[in-house]
Amino acid sequence: MAAQTLVMYPMPDDPEQFDKYYTEVHTPIALKIPGLTKLEVSKGGTTSPNGDSPWYLIAELNYDSMAALQAAMGSPEAAAAVADLVNFAPEGTQVFIFETETK
Repeated sequence: MAAQTLVMYPMPDDPEQFDKYYTEVHTPIALKIPGLTKLEVSKGGTTSPNGDSPWYLIAELNYDSMAALQAAMGSPEAAAAVADLVNFAPEGTQVFIFETETK
C-alpha cells in the first residue's frame, strides 16, 4: 500500500506572504525529501459541502509505502522541512500520516 502525509494549514495572517514563502522556500525543501513520489497542493483556498472551510492550503505528500514514508521521516531533508514549519505555518496546522489504498 502507498502512504501519504497530509498537511492542513489554517488561514494565515498574511496569505500573500504565506504563499510566497511556501512556494519559494518551503516547497523546495520538501521536494528534497527522499522517497517522495508526488507533492500536490491545493490552490485558491478550500471549501466544504457546507461552504467555507477553516483550511487555507492542503498539501499531500505521497510515498510508495509506509516503510518509505517512515524512512523519509528519519532523513535530514524531512527534519529540515519539519523545522521550517515554525517559520511560516499558522498555529493550528495539522499533520496526518496514513496508508492509502486505490480502489
